[in-house]
Parts: sequence; structure tokens; C-alpha cells
Amino acid sequence: MECAVSDELLGTFVPILVYWLYSGIFILLGSFENYRLHSRKDEDDKNLVTKGVVFKGVLLQQMVQAVVAIVLFTVTGNDNVALDLRRPVVVLARQFLIAMLVLDTWQYFMHRYMHHNKFLYRHIHSQHHRLLVPYAFGALYNHPLEGLLLDTIGGALSFLLSGMSPRASIFFFSFATIKTVDDHCGLWLPGNLFHVLFRNNTAYHDVHHQLYGSKYNFSQPFFVMWDRIFGTYMPYSLEKRVGGGFEARPTKDYKVD
Repeated sequence: MECAVSDELLGTFVPILVYWLYSGIFILLGSFENYRLHSRKDEDDKNLVTKGVVFKGVLLQQMVQAVVAIVLFTVTGNDNVALDLRRPVVVLARQFLIAMLVLDTWQYFMHRYMHHNKFLYRHIHSQHHRLLVPYAFGALYNHPLEGLLLDTIGGALSFLLSGMSPRASIFFFSFATIKTVDDHCGLWLPGNLFHVLFRNNTAYHDVHHQLYGSKYNFSQPFFVMWDRIFGTYMPYSLEKRVGGGFEARPTKDYKVD
């Protein structure tokens, strides 16, 4: 019996559902002071925007994301989606890898440009950096224009250039969503596979959210190669913080612009 819900519809809304479910797990876990990269007090005192505003901002971005996804699936179409996941595993793996590389490349250069262009940073990208202490459901808290340029267009390019179908995109964008939320969760939990498999992880991105790291560690969400190639990689050490938890500290002095 065929599923009544199309792959295109699932590809549009499943990643959004995954975003809130995975973010909700971190909320249910509680404070976990012994594994936090910043104290709960810092989260409350240093962030420049309330969680209510962040919540509404994320919903707005996801609404735009859904509209673009529906248009993209409508324009591209795919008559063979039922057979997609029966392709050789190597084909699907190649599509996922290409999509990861495309998404990383687009986001690195757009993200870096938004930091170096003073107008774009002041009026657009600085909204995301109102979260000096990141937390899970703030991962997609951006200016709507940034959400469109970085995340939505980046996702569309990775979908088109990788050649994946709407059915494969359900899994890819759900994975990318989980990775992005994890990078912003603010917790260094033992056994987290993302911390084992990726150098680009929660601590890596937390460095970028700090004043000393704002011109470094632009790469997101998967690899660190562009930072290494273009000299924007900031090495750090993860150390125990007085009062519990961890702190990511740069291993040498860096200029703060």
C-alpha cells in the first residue's frame, strides 16, 4: 500500500519536525552543569535576546524554508522516487557526500562574507550572534534574509548538485538538521558521536560565537577544510571550568578585530 503523504511533503516538513524533537531532547535533559560549555547563569545574562523572540524567529525561518522547498520539489519533480532508496548504497553515499561538500562550501564563503562585510554583519548576521551562549533550539535563529541565503539556498544547491531525490533528501536534511542543532546545544556530553566523528562540533562552533573567535571557525555544519585552507581555523583546548562544566579556549593568542 502506497503512503498517502508524498516524499516531497515529507522532505519539506520532516526536517522541521526533527529540529524541534532533537532540540526538545536537550531541554528535557535539563541543565547538565557538569557538561555545559557555559554556565546557566551566563546563558541567561549574556544572551541579548529572549527565548520567546528566538522561538518566533526560528518559526519564521522554517516557514520560508518550507515554501522554498515546496517550490523546488515542484519545479524539479521526480518520477522514480519509489525506487530511490533501492539504488546501490555507494550511489546514495556519493550523493550525501556531494551534498555535504556543497552545503559546507556555500555556507563557509557566505558566512565568512557576512562577517567581513560590515553592513551585512551589522544589519543581518549580528542577529544570530545575539546568542553569545548558544543553545539547541537557537540553531536557526537568524535574520530572515540570512536564513534564505545561507540555509535555504545552500540546501537547495546541495539537493540539486548532488542529484538526490526528494526521498533521499528526507534523510539528508534531517541529518543536517540534527548536526546543526547539536553544534549549538552548548553541551559536551560523553559518547556524543558527532564529537567523535567531526572536528566541526559543539565546541568548535562555540569558539566562533565568542568575541575572540568571531573571525575564525566559519565552517558549518560538517567539515573544517575551508577554515584550514584559508587560515581561519582556530585551534582550541577543552578545559574544565571552575564551578563545573567545560570551556573551549584558544591554544594561542589571536587578534580580535
